[in-house]
Amino acid sequence: MHSSNHIVKFADDTNVVGLISKNDESAYREEVQRLTAWCRANNLSLNVDKTKEMVADFRRAQSDHSPLFIDRSPVEIIKSTKFLGVHLVENFTWSLNTSSISKKAQKCLYFLQRLRKAHLPPPILTMFYRGTIESVLSSCITTWFGNCTVLVRKTLQHIVKTAEKIIGVSLPSIMDITRVLEKC
Repeated sequence: MHSSNHIVKFADDTNVVGLISKNDESAYREEVQRLTAWCRANNLSLNVDKTKEMVADFRRAQSDHSPLFIDRSPVEIIKSTKFLGVHLVENFTWSLNTSSISKKAQKCLYFLQRLRKAHLPPPILTMFYRGTIESVLSSCITTWFGNCTVLVRKTLQHIVKTAEKIIGVSLPSIMDITRVLEKC
């Protein structure tokens, strides 16, 4: 494997990550071909229809990226993907990811309200909050939070404040959660 490439495996997914510098894509393309050959040699089939490529190009003068081929079939180039629960976009903005997190957390607030109406005590409601809403809000937070807009931070903090009102206790702020996790 070339030092500019990394293979990331999780369950039945495999990702090839390559750093292309000086317009030389050969190491990346060779890595994909080696992976393809390894799969073939080990009786594994790559589903080229499910295989995608995302290109993040930070050059000032961007050029078209020539398509990658696996077994003579072109690999679709996409602008965003979901990797281990995190939405990645080709320009590495985090609005898609934080929007998804916000929607998920807001859906969980409904269930927190229902539990409150069922007269569950604050310790149980807090435990529900920490296990559902806070875990959603803090998912990979050390990766994306530093690049969030003030508006996004306020939106996420509003979810925490709403949960505080429902439960009737003080909860750690989004900023506090980030600080704690950054120390880990």
